[in-house]
Amino acid sequence: MTMARIGVQAMMLKDEFAANGPFETLKKVREIGYRAVEISQVPMTAENVAELARARDELGIEIAAISASLTPGPTGGDSLQNDLDKIVADAKALGTDMVRIGMLPFDAMASLDKVVAFCDASNEAAAKLAEHGISLYYHNHHIEYMKYDGRYLLDIIADRAPLMGLEIDVHWVQRGGHDPVRDLLKYSDRVAMVHLKDYRIAALPPTAFEALAAGDFPAFMTAFNSVVQFAEVGEGNLDFPSIVETSIQIGARYLLVEQDDQYGRTPLECLQTSYDNLVAMGFAELF
Repeated sequence: MTMARIGVQAMMLKDEFAANGPFETLKKVREIGYRAVEISQVPMTAENVAELARARDELGIEIAAISASLTPGPTGGDSLQNDLDKIVADAKALGTDMVRIGMLPFDAMASLDKVVAFCDASNEAAAKLAEHGISLYYHNHHIEYMKYDGRYLLDIIADRAPLMGLEIDVHWVQRGGHDPVRDLLKYSDRVAMVHLKDYRIAALPPTAFEALAAGDFPAFMTAFNSVVQFAEVGEGNLDFPSIVETSIQIGARYLLVEQDDQYGRTPLECLQTSYDNLVAMGFAELF
């Protein structure tokens, strides 16, 4: 069995990519100890693709996967509907055989019919990518744990688009009310990538108690209901030794550290903390 590689999801580094370019940003990532990256929310211009290829060649950074939406989205980027040939060319240039859809299109969240249409179109795109030796994956959030007629949306997506694999994000699974280990096992034959980010319950801020003292109970309750945070791996409540071991057990290829919000820290500081904690857990050989 090929051992999984722990890497980085580039979404959290998008500002660094924009300011310093992919190569210099990934040089700092490599200095921490990571040797793989999943590309997301990075404009796939010719210049950026060239820098990513340079990081692969000179720094030994593996490009785990690149990202695309199914249809053109509000934030731009390549879509499988309009840019499939370019997506294939970029994947080939960077030496990856995986493309991932980062989330369900916003308009597809409106009804089951729209979800089914998304699934059918995604399955067709997966078939086209497969002709080029590239696999398509879908990344979950918490919205996929809503139910239609008693069935979880994630199950509907998995069943309706059988050619599309799954990229399981353990934080969002937890936020959706499920056990990440259980769902990794449930979808074991579909998962090649796992997102590692922790789930933290933060302390109520002083402003919440100031609002309470002032008689502003709605403001206090807003703070009370907003204590869930994204966290560095090992700084929250998730059982990452079990999550990582299970990911290895099911044959996942890449385990990608991600943190959507850093709460005043820099992304590189957060990545260092996650790295240190994962090494302390005994996973140094996965970097």
